[in-house]
Amino acid sequence: MTGEILITGGIIIGLIALSFFFSGTETGMTAVSRARLHTLEQGGDKRAGIVATLVTRRDRLVGALLIGNNLVNILASALTTSLFLTLFGEAGVVYATIIMTVLLVIFAEILPKSWALSNPERFSLFVAPFARLVVLLFGTLSSAANALVRFMLGLFGVSLSRDTFMLSAHEELRGTVEVLHREGGVYKQDRDRLGGLLDLHELEVSDVMIHRTNMRSVNADDPSETVVREILSSPYTRIPVWRNSNENIVGVVHAKDLLRALNDVENDSSRIDIMKVASKPWFVPDTTTLQDQLNAFLRRKAHIAIVVDEYGEVEGLVTLEDIIEEIVGDISDEHDVDMQGVKQEADGSVVVDGSVPIRDLNRALDWNLPDEEATTIAGLVIHETQTIPEEKQAFTFFGKRFIVMKRDKNRITKLRIRPAVDETTLASTDS
Repeated sequence: MTGEILITGGIIIGLIALSFFFSGTETGMTAVSRARLHTLEQGGDKRAGIVATLVTRRDRLVGALLIGNNLVNILASALTTSLFLTLFGEAGVVYATIIMTVLLVIFAEILPKSWALSNPERFSLFVAPFARLVVLLFGTLSSAANALVRFMLGLFGVSLSRDTFMLSAHEELRGTVEVLHREGGVYKQDRDRLGGLLDLHELEVSDVMIHRTNMRSVNADDPSETVVREILSSPYTRIPVWRNSNENIVGVVHAKDLLRALNDVENDSSRIDIMKVASKPWFVPDTTTLQDQLNAFLRRKAHIAIVVDEYGEVEGLVTLEDIIEEIVGDISDEHDVDMQGVKQEADGSVVVDGSVPIRDLNRALDWNLPDEEATTIAGLVIHETQTIPEEKQAFTFFGKRFIVMKRDKNRITKLRIRPAVDETTLASTDS
């Protein structure tokens, strides 16, 4: 009798130990980083390869682990109840329930899952052979159970696929970096750069282009001396050339090509034919994504393109530098003109040129102003107010107070932005 009790007790302890592995493996395998596994696998870790293979079919893996876990838990509880009925009679059911609940919660749930969560990669590598054996034993049954679940949910109009609850790669990366930034593991500049890279497929060239009203260009019909002087005095390397109308772009001149041409005519600018120096302009639609435009720049080994709308009218120009700045932030050199147009005031407000892009302002000041409906800060104010505000008019939205400081015809040229505060305070401040 005593021997049977000891054997049964040993089996129960063994089943609880198995439950420990089932629960820990489930948690570790679902929390493991695929990127970390890939790195370990590239380094020659065979167990990392096993784990990577298993998690590609996570639904099958988790189903197999759940089947095994429930099997050992139910068997352990049944054996404990039978043992305690023999020892204590009908009261043994109560004792068995209490004891198994405590043992399973502590040793088969909290302990293994806490351990697995503390270091999911190391735990997953440790239990990899065990997990592979479980999938081998219960994988087919798990697939059948998953198929049955999908069928039953389908009767209620719910569609399940392996990717239903998975974020896109971009969303997963962005979310991970944002969390690490809040926890202090990633600097703001690094977060912004990665965010800019991930945004390239969402933004269009119209979001970053230099508008035609701000384009520096030259007239092909002007005297050669004038054209040469304008190009060489410009802070830009590449200058569009127009004829008859500044929207009729007929070429793009590179300063280096102009300098070579000047050298060939012994620096006599009157002998320069600007159209012979200019290269053929490249026109791109304003709806082209920055990702596609960047790839096109690299493929064509070009640095500048003229942006046109759906009617073929010139809207502006975009450069390779404009796209790169979306990733790394503002790039300045010794020839750049200060075009930031953002000035921090002592009272905490910010004076901003109306042409400043919303994305640049958000990046510089860590704001979250929306840029879906407007590209510039002036465009945002006009969109939100549905009017062209007068000077000294003030508006509050998105947690900011916008005060129009200057307006040129129908353009807002300068704004003051401060945090939104109580209206009483605003009245005394604005006056």
